[in-house]
Amino acid sequence: MNIESDPKIVASNVYKVINENEKMRVVRVTFKVGETAKMHHHPPHMIYVMKGGKLSLTSGGKTQAIDLKEGSAIFMEAQDHEATNIGDSVVDMLVVELK
Repeated sequence: MNIESDPKIVASNVYKVINENEKMRVVRVTFKVGETAKMHHHPPHMIYVMKGGKLSLTSGGKTQAIDLKEGSAIFMEAQDHEATNIGDSVVDMLVVELK
């Protein structure tokens, strides 16, 4: 992964690495209300929503609002995106990136 697009570098305000090895990286992602994770890249990854809310996700020139439900698990293909908490509560997730 290019260091200029690594979320732990460009979006360190919301991404905190919990564990990393040659097969995966586990990241805690916490968005305060109004907080943005600047454009970054993820390989294929799974998101587990610990505390839900609403994010605006911009990827490939398109922006969409995503309602994240507490306790849900979402798989996402590799992508570059920017995310902003557009809801009225803190969003807290675990992201598992596959290497």
